[in-house]
Amino acid sequence: MAYVTTQDGVEIFYKDWGPREAQVIFFHHGWPLSADDWDAQMLFFLANGFRVVAHDRRGHGRSSQVGDGHDMDHYADDVAALVNHLGVQKAVHIGHSTGGGEVVRYIARHGEDRVSRAVLISAVPPLMVKTDGNPGGLPKEVFDNFQVQLAANRAQFYRDIPVGPFYGYNRPDAKPSEGVILNWWRQGMMGSAKAHYDGIVAFSQTDFTDDLKSISIPVLVMHGDDDQIVPYENSAPLSAKLLRNGILKTYPGFPHGMPTSNADTINADLLAFVRG
Repeated sequence: MAYVTTQDGVEIFYKDWGPREAQVIFFHHGWPLSADDWDAQMLFFLANGFRVVAHDRRGHGRSSQVGDGHDMDHYADDVAALVNHLGVQKAVHIGHSTGGGEVVRYIARHGEDRVSRAVLISAVPPLMVKTDGNPGGLPKEVFDNFQVQLAANRAQFYRDIPVGPFYGYNRPDAKPSEGVILNWWRQGMMGSAKAHYDGIVAFSQTDFTDDLKSISIPVLVMHGDDDQIVPYENSAPLSAKLLRNGILKTYPGFPHGMPTSNADTINADLLAFVRG
């Protein structure tokens, strides 16, 4: 397995498939998952001639289960370490959920020199938690409860999320996939409870407003309007407006986990944007 070691000694696992000279598509996974959550996209883009890269965030998947550094600045710096290690140039960075926040912070913190385009899918920016300046956000008690459930019985919590709101399997007309549910649970349980616990604060309380304003490259913002994890109204439209070159694409009825549940549609739209 391939790893890169960060400046603070964390081993970050990564996948790197495809021709070395091909356009790089760099994937950033959501909480509390791993690079495996991008299987449908990585195989699709590989088949279309691209080089695909994805990593496990620190404390997630096969990366080091360290006790600290579970914040957006460290996440972004870990991405920079991998980009430098691989010598990647002009990549398209695609982030889902928390991974979308990671993409935004990485570009804002490390610059656009090595990035050509970006995509935010069901992403957490600009800010999830409700504050005086963000009245449409979710109450902090929602995220505090996530931490309580994780600490009390992580295994059950990680079963309840994919069975219910993540893929919209709690909707009346839904057709749950047991394989998708088990794969979500498997990925979650591979990671560190400490990293996931701290990560709830990172994805819910980080304000990406200034980061979004600083980005000038084209950014596609993709979001389902039936997202029960990152509500549509306080995320995608606001991010698209803050970006200098943002493009909003809304998917009626699609859930939070739409890269998996609606992979054919998402993959086709990603390919069109990347080629555009």
